[in-house]
Amino acid sequence: MSPATQSFERIAFVASPIPEARDALERLADRYGNVAAKDADVIVALGGDGLMLQTLHRFMKTGKPIYGMHRGTVGFLMNEFHPDQLPERLAKSEVTVIHPLLMCAHDNDGNTVEFHAFNEVFLYRQTYQAARLRILIDGEERLRELVADGVLVATPAGSTAYNLSVQGPIIPISAPLMALTPISPFRPRRWRGALLPDSARVRVEVLEPEKRPVAAVADHDEVRSVSSVDIQMDHSISMQMLFDPGHNLDERIVREQFGY
Repeated sequence: MSPATQSFERIAFVASPIPEARDALERLADRYGNVAAKDADVIVALGGDGLMLQTLHRFMKTGKPIYGMHRGTVGFLMNEFHPDQLPERLAKSEVTVIHPLLMCAHDNDGNTVEFHAFNEVFLYRQTYQAARLRILIDGEERLRELVADGVLVATPAGSTAYNLSVQGPIIPISAPLMALTPISPFRPRRWRGALLPDSARVRVEVLEPEKRPVAAVADHDEVRSVSSVDIQMDHSISMQMLFDPGHNLDERIVREQFGY
């Protein structure tokens, strides 16, 4: 991706509650200042991938670029932590633009709830019984019945998260695709999922919702006992993530495919 051209003089820091992140927040704020988020040119997130997801959700509708520094557990979405020359690093950073998924979940009581997800939307069984699911793409039935623990739809940015752990494909960050991946499928045995254009509208219907209840999750927002879930990429929301040159999300995803 092309380097960022905007100047980042006013920085707002956010941090996870762990001691390493809070200590980094104090040090960096003393050194570079810490303006209110509404007045900032850039948001600098200090923590792990969980904090980055929270930050993306929090500032989703502001259009402000996000630069993460690793002060947590998993740091796939973060840059390395160095307290020196932060303004210079921001000025040289490269931009990766990502879009979230929009989940529209309908529950058994007739209620409808919407949430966004930057990693994935997944459905999973609530009880010991496997879920029975019907899958439609753009209104056309593609899988009459999936018997499994569940199913997920992942963005390119989220393809290396839960999607990868259930043997889903890794998607280059710039590819206009989504991954549709089953979770522990039982029937059909040979189905391993599909790559879909990011314009596709995915509908998952729950068969036997009372006997085999299913929950739906968009990143960290959960809806219990759903009857059907509609999922599509929301191109009206564009988030700019900033990465140090040579360590952008495209490069990390390529590395992940070769096991390092």
